[in-house]
Amino acid sequence: MTPATRLLDAHRTEYRLHTYEPSTAHSDYGIDASNQLGVAAARVFKTLVVELDSHELVVAAVPVAARLDMKRLAAAAGAKKAFMADRVRVEKTTGYVLGGVSPLGQKKPLRSFIDVSAGDFPTIYVSGGRRGLEIEIDACLLGDLLEARFCVLAR
Repeated sequence: MTPATRLLDAHRTEYRLHTYEPSTAHSDYGIDASNQLGVAAARVFKTLVVELDSHELVVAAVPVAARLDMKRLAAAAGAKKAFMADRVRVEKTTGYVLGGVSPLGQKKPLRSFIDVSAGDFPTIYVSGGRRGLEIEIDACLLGDLLEARFCVLAR
């Protein structure tokens, strides 16, 4: 159990857990998950914590094979600029370690944005709150739980 799965259970949300042995030599955790689970990289979404020019932290969920477009995220969040947040601040704010940051069950819930491509699939995969654990969930259910905004974020 992780804070993410506890949140899903508390809301009686339908989901599936998938585990795999994370590679110690691989630094791209999302691609590692995609490869080991045999799931298309377009369906596996990485959770990125980004700092806006106002110093607010927000979450962006984008496919692991794509890159986050910071300008698009900043515009969606009503900011002028956005940049990757500091690792220490991310871990302190979310309660998760990098490579295992889930959009769900964070210590301090952050405004969330999900790339529109999530709607292309019946389910998507997001981190379950630790390396080697993925949650398969309907993107609309995930969006509802996070009160997320769907927008074009990937490039």
